[in-house]
Amino acid sequence: MLTVRKSQDRGYADHGWLKSFHSFSFAGYYDPEHMGFGNLRVINEDRVAPGSGFGTHGHRDMEIISYVLSGELAHKDTLGNVKGIPPGDVQRMSAGRGVMHSEFNHAPERTTHFLQIWIEPNVTGIDPSYEQKRFSDAEKRGKLRLVASPDGAQGSVLIHADARMYAGLFDGAEQATLQLATGRLAYVHLVRGELTVNGTRLAAGDAAKLQGETQLTLTEGKDAEVLVFDLTTH
Repeated sequence: MLTVRKSQDRGYADHGWLKSFHSFSFAGYYDPEHMGFGNLRVINEDRVAPGSGFGTHGHRDMEIISYVLSGELAHKDTLGNVKGIPPGDVQRMSAGRGVMHSEFNHAPERTTHFLQIWIEPNVTGIDPSYEQKRFSDAEKRGKLRLVASPDGAQGSVLIHADARMYAGLFDGAEQATLQLATGRLAYVHLVRGELTVNGTRLAAGDAAKLQGETQLTLTEGKDAEVLVFDLTTH
């Protein structure tokens, strides 16, 4: 079964310095029908105004992934990490028993556009940790590149969760398939462009939720950038 979640049906918050679309219930947006999907809890599409950002705040027992689309995000945390996150990098922060951090757009004239993703961990109370890796466009072109996994396979960032995250770029005749194990869920979030998922057309910001499917097939991309999540049911 494939269910589409249209871009315009997401929650939306405009804080002036931050404009954010929420795929699932978050902060002031609450929808009991969209509390998460499997162990995927948050996908926020954020646009941070120049010279603005998230002040120091805390997280615990959550796997948090930042995926920058344009601009750059400056990250600073209580683990001593001070890093810029440019497009193409995937940053993973395991909050564990607690971490404080801030995220800021220092550019004077450019908005930072990024996705903030939360995945529920399969272990709690661990030491907080941080990891960041770059995945080039060439690695994602016409294929699904594993970028986050529970075992760090294929050079992906390591998450403490029963989930895998893939990123891909598709245009024209490029296509890819992903086999789905029995009992697994798949969530497809189209970052930009257009793409066909198992015969269903998606536009930028749309998502597809797959349950009871054995294969995911991506075709007919038009300047498409996509994230695919292989998830447990709880």
